[in-house]
This record gives sequence, structure tokens and C-alpha cells, in this order.
Amino acid sequence: MHDDPRLRRLSFRASHRGTKEADLMIGGFFDAYGATWTEEQLVWFETLMDEQDVDIMAWALGTLPTPAQYQGPMMDAMRKLDYVPVAE
Repeated sequence: MHDDPRLRRLSFRASHRGTKEADLMIGGFFDAYGATWTEEQLVWFETLMDEQDVDIMAWALGTLPTPAQYQGPMMDAMRKLDYVPVAE
């Protein structure tokens, strides 16, 4: 659990999106990397959290073009999907 209220709030918002798929993708991304993000990266993620789940997921999966404000290393990391657990 995060000690910082900001990180706790982001963790909750990222993992309570409304669908299991969005929770795993968006919440999983935050859980895997959020504790190490810089201020700039946290602001990027906070802004992303204001977008619709279907859009975030489509951008991360590459099925829709990513808006310029979200393009870059953070979205590239999100696209790897190496943080999503895979059932065997």
C-alpha cells in the first residue's frame, strides 16, 4: 500500500475503472510502475485517468491512434502489456 495520499488515490482510480479488463490494464500499469514515476509522469497518468476506459485501452492496444498529448515513453511502456497477469 502506498503511504502517499496522491498515490493511493491514483491506485484506486486506476484499478476501479468499471470493467475487469480496464482494471487489469490500467490498474496493473500503475501497480507495476507508479511508485517509481517522476512528477511529470504522475501528472501524465493523472491526466490519462480523466479519459474514457475504452479510449485508453484502444490507445494501449494500438487499435486507435493515440492523441499527441499521450504519445511518448509512458504510452510505449503501457503498450508492452508486460504488467497484465496471464492465466495459464
